[in-house]
Amino acid sequence: MSSTLAKIAEIEAEMARTQKNKATAHHLGLLKARLAKLRRELITPKGGGGGGPGEGFDVAKTGDARIGFVGFPSVGKSTLLSNLAGVYSEVAAYEFTTLTTVPGVIRYKGAKIQLLDLPGIIEGAKDGKGRGRQVIAVARTCNLILIVLDVLKPLGHKKIIENELEGFGIRLNSKPPNIGFKKKDKGGINLTATCPQSELDAETVKSILAEYKIHNADVTLRSDATADDLIDVVEGNRVYIPCIYVLNKIDQISIEELDIIYKVPHCVPISAHHRWNFDDLLEKIWDYLKLVRIYTKPKGQLPDYTSPVVLPYSRTTVEDFCMKIHKNLIKEFKYALVWGLSVKHNPQKVGKDHMLEDEDVIQIVKK
Repeated sequence: MSSTLAKIAEIEAEMARTQKNKATAHHLGLLKARLAKLRRELITPKGGGGGGPGEGFDVAKTGDARIGFVGFPSVGKSTLLSNLAGVYSEVAAYEFTTLTTVPGVIRYKGAKIQLLDLPGIIEGAKDGKGRGRQVIAVARTCNLILIVLDVLKPLGHKKIIENELEGFGIRLNSKPPNIGFKKKDKGGINLTATCPQSELDAETVKSILAEYKIHNADVTLRSDATADDLIDVVEGNRVYIPCIYVLNKIDQISIEELDIIYKVPHCVPISAHHRWNFDDLLEKIWDYLKLVRIYTKPKGQLPDYTSPVVLPYSRTTVEDFCMKIHKNLIKEFKYALVWGLSVKHNPQKVGKDHMLEDEDVIQIVKK
């Protein structure tokens, strides 16, 4: 393990002292690929006897969405969590002890949202220190990450946390790179770019792939991609998670400073202690989670607006809705009646492939 760490440090040092220009781009690409491989080794150790049972602190996934709170000790994560959800987690819990916490659940607009404190992600968790590795496993399953920062010293922390999360293959507020990648048995490496590339050329692509022992593949670059983008696609274990920066302790700054902060993208200033601006934060969380609420309507009764069935925006067909309720429902499914934005007539008869939208009302008709 330590040797891997040493190798990582060595490569990072070499990257730091290499000038960035066209001549060195190729070399830097190689180093990046090597670095990505080493990092992956740390997160998923090779072979090994497997940890004994009772190691992981897998938190049961409840509710419709899961939000992870990341931040340095004493930026007010616990205060924020307990004031949002009324959960009381031990406040002295920095060193990986919070992992046993009862996650908080808040109800917002009818959706149950699980709040998790992810402690100890900071500094060196991606190098396999502490219980960092398990924290990351949980972090990767979140639908949204809230990075809690102290308003008085935000930027340094923001960088460190972002670096750590990037190191585990979590990409914040970004879309998967638009690169087609397909391994083959023979035929060498085919590179097609549909637009001009500022960083990758055939040479660099070849050497990055060679680092992964891939010598036959089709690579299609559909956007101006970087070496990192290519590596992400080859590694294939990246998760793309939206992220909100929560700036806490705004009771300690002036109104003028607050105005500036408001202009920063993906950012919400709050005061966890005084409970200021929580509604703004919840609104933003709702925007970023992009959940879809579907109300059910039993035959001959009014729709039940109190407890919607909540679906993630990527899976909103009528079939997904049925699966969410019970997997046998789809076997008896004949058609559904839908009222709302996703249909032209109210009600409209739809099949199981129909895409639902937020706040639609549905009635399932069985065979």
